[in-house]
Amino acid sequence: MARNAPSRRSPGQRPAVMADVARLAGVSHQTVSRVLNHHPSVSPGTRVRVMAAIQELGYRPNSAARALATKRTKVIGVVGFDTSLHGPANTLSGVERAARDAGYFVSVAGVRTPDGEAVEQALQRLISQAVEGVVVIAPQRATVDALANAPEELPLVVVEGGDGNGRPVACVDQEAGARLVTRHLLDQGAPTVWHVAGPAQWLEAENRIKGWRQALLDAGVEPPEPLRGDWSPASGYAAGQLLAERSDVRAVFVANDQMALGVLRAFHERGVSVPDDVLVAGFDDIPESAYFTPPLTTVRQDFDAVGRRSIELLLDLVNGTSAGNADATGTTAAVVAPELVVRHSTVGKRRPRP
Repeated sequence: MARNAPSRRSPGQRPAVMADVARLAGVSHQTVSRVLNHHPSVSPGTRVRVMAAIQELGYRPNSAARALATKRTKVIGVVGFDTSLHGPANTLSGVERAARDAGYFVSVAGVRTPDGEAVEQALQRLISQAVEGVVVIAPQRATVDALANAPEELPLVVVEGGDGNGRPVACVDQEAGARLVTRHLLDQGAPTVWHVAGPAQWLEAENRIKGWRQALLDAGVEPPEPLRGDWSPASGYAAGQLLAERSDVRAVFVANDQMALGVLRAFHERGVSVPDDVLVAGFDDIPESAYFTPPLTTVRQDFDAVGRRSIELLLDLVNGTSAGNADATGTTAAVVAPELVVRHSTVGKRRPRP
């Protein structure tokens, strides 16, 4: 058999099948299958003959047939929500990259609202595609609650989903990130730290409130009442206008960088200097935060690490191996540590506000 010869298939001929490869290489179709699946029992010489036949014939494995034979489709489903926001969008990207690195395709089912019916419909769409398992990006409690109706036999991992409703969870430690930034602001001499929180139904917003409040209590400071936003710069701007009216505000922790941008704009318009009059910090470390005026201190989330850990947990379930470590509630959890990124918005000469 000629090595590296052009394909024997002529235009109009049917595509080569495994039997053609086996015949040309002088082996059984089972041996061809073992070569394609990298089975260690094939001798090097046989493997070379089979690969040469595959190249010569231009053979392409039939993924559908392989899925029927092995019960493995190499497809992972992802349920995503509101990818216009930085956190969910980058979480989805991290999961997709990790799945590709593991040799899996990804099928995404997007939901407009996190209610139970929408999530259940998304899961059914993915199940109908014979996905091997599903990652659910669950930023809101309603999404997590909807997982109670997911088939128990479906391998499923929840990202940023609190307790995961009994399913394994991969997440960034939101409380730890909020504690880090709040302690940093206190260490700069602020008597207390005000908080512009995210929407009440978001689990990340609630966990950031918990971390902020606990850091203040640990320092012997009574937490002020948080202001609520909706993750948008406009809501941060509205909160910033209210805070600018108070002469006792010396430091503000904002639950995401986009709202922090609005706070900075409101302070600038009211003649409140950052960081000289008030320290301002955000959360997420969006790409633009280093270019705010002034550059924004914030908390960085490693979305790629969350993606890797979620896929590791899911493949453990798919393969029937260990799914990781259980936390105090019994939930299997892969928790990624956040990182404080200090920039000029919290470092500068302080002066008393008028």
